[in-house]
Amino acid sequence: MQDDNTAELPSVDELMQRIADSYETLPRQLKSVAAYLEQHRSSVMVDRTSDIASSCGVHPSAVVRFAQRFGFSGFSDLQEVFKQAYTGQSPSGQTYKQRIRKLIDDKPGQLLGGSVAREFVAACKSGLDELDENLDDEAFDAAVKMLQQAENIYVIGVRRSFPVASYIVYALQHTPKRVHLVSGFGGMFREQIRSVKKGDVVIAISFEPYGKETQYCLRVAHHHQAKTLVITDSRLSPLARYATTQLFVKEGSAFAFRSLTSTICLCQALFVALAYKLELTVEESKDIGGYDD
Repeated sequence: MQDDNTAELPSVDELMQRIADSYETLPRQLKSVAAYLEQHRSSVMVDRTSDIASSCGVHPSAVVRFAQRFGFSGFSDLQEVFKQAYTGQSPSGQTYKQRIRKLIDDKPGQLLGGSVAREFVAACKSGLDELDENLDDEAFDAAVKMLQQAENIYVIGVRRSFPVASYIVYALQHTPKRVHLVSGFGGMFREQIRSVKKGDVVIAISFEPYGKETQYCLRVAHHHQAKTLVITDSRLSPLARYATTQLFVKEGSAFAFRSLTSTICLCQALFVALAYKLELTVEESKDIGGYDD
């Protein structure tokens, strides 16, 4: 594919969109490679084919077939897309993980508490930097508009996403909107989401390996023609097919624990942006009323 003219290479976003569009038709092995690329964009340019294959649990030939499936002569040509985008940028989350793994292997049992804290702070900073760099302003504005127009807002997030779901419900309850936390208390996900209807919005927060309960609630919302805002980490997630709007977050991680800092930040920004819009609407109504008098 355009071996002699890298200027004609697609951007990473264009390539990943093509992959996302074809994802459901890919064989299982190629889906694994697609997911790896989405999760490790910044390190793909230096990853060896054999290492990617090992991480995906496939034969190296599957990685080559994946590249050819999307018009490249081999995997090294596909890597050029990522080299063009990421050369010279700061290390990605994957590179950071490799550094942490080496640190643990080199100094088992010798890390002080302060050192652990600083590694987590660095991971959080890395995630926030990536959120700042990759935030889709158009999608964010669409999400705020959707919430502004919603009759009811339902929020679902399970396991590690549950604290974020709880927070955004708490924040949104400071607006005039009717907000519902789909907690699943007593196993009642079905009962709590069954009233969702057209005109409502479901906010679903989920990251790999993607909660089955969250997927169920999204299917119900889709069936009842409610709009959906998905906050997730990949365009290839099973949530994507039911999303009206998506916002993507890649958290930094340390010692195999992912932060929630960037996701909380994004949700706080959603709340503030919505509250601002709603207050403007109130102010405009007051102004109109003043003119009527």
